[in-house]
Amino acid sequence: MTASSSEPEFAADGVPRGQAVLDDLVGLLDLEQLEVNLFRGVSPPHSPTRVFGGQVAGQALVAAGRTVPEDREVHSLHAYFIRPGDPRVPIVYETERVRDGRSFTTRRVLGIQHGEAIFSLSASFQLPQQGLEHSQPMPPGVPDPESLPDLGERIAAGGDGGWLTEIPRPLDVRFVDEPVWSAERAASDEPIRVWMRADGTLPDDRLLHVCLLTYASDLTLLGSVVARHDMSSAYVQMASLDHAMWFHQPFRADEWLLYQCYSPAASGGRGLATGRFYTTDGRLIASTMQEGLVRLPRGNA
Repeated sequence: MTASSSEPEFAADGVPRGQAVLDDLVGLLDLEQLEVNLFRGVSPPHSPTRVFGGQVAGQALVAAGRTVPEDREVHSLHAYFIRPGDPRVPIVYETERVRDGRSFTTRRVLGIQHGEAIFSLSASFQLPQQGLEHSQPMPPGVPDPESLPDLGERIAAGGDGGWLTEIPRPLDVRFVDEPVWSAERAASDEPIRVWMRADGTLPDDRLLHVCLLTYASDLTLLGSVVARHDMSSAYVQMASLDHAMWFHQPFRADEWLLYQCYSPAASGGRGLATGRFYTTDGRLIASTMQEGLVRLPRGNA
């Protein structure tokens, strides 16, 4: 991973942010090629006890994309989190070239650690084509991102940053509503909404923007399950089980995107969450869906 040449910046709460931290994330997604169809990725030194799901999904999509012609763009992915990833050792990504058709290309990727599969991903790529166009409109009345505090400002003012409190922030994340890990948040049947963008400038690499959005999509999605209940996510065990994304229109991940997340159902210790990404001009550019493990403390089960 190449270190950034940018000067480090710090958020209001003293945590590293800005272009240098973003460059480190770009380096994290720049996998080492070991052989044809075989790649290796690492985790950052500040990782929690298990690999962040968005990281392994983004890296696996990079591995798939590196085997696809540049004129074909990813339009969907479907993935399963099989085992918790160990951030202390590299992840080997084994890519299978399932199909190369006239319009569509399919790839399957297996993430491997300690000789066992920890993650699997299937991704489909397509040549640009013309067709019908429509999309669900952006919800009205959402505050402008520049009018909201960033995470560092929120924490410096006495707010709770949850698991993002002390780790470097390559993304500028601004919550429209109180975060689900906050004890101040009440139960609501409304979606949770958060503005986010890469905290710096990204290269003009379409695959990189898609992979970075894949990384970001796992940050707040499962929290929408807890948001419908009168409790903080700090007291709930949560883990992603599967993840799916569909990419509808071109976008840049270093421009503001509204991520609206909502959970339609939860039962059996699992919760289903759906998400939509919108640009500031109201275009729906991506949709997400995830089922996750959501377990209450034993005394509340």
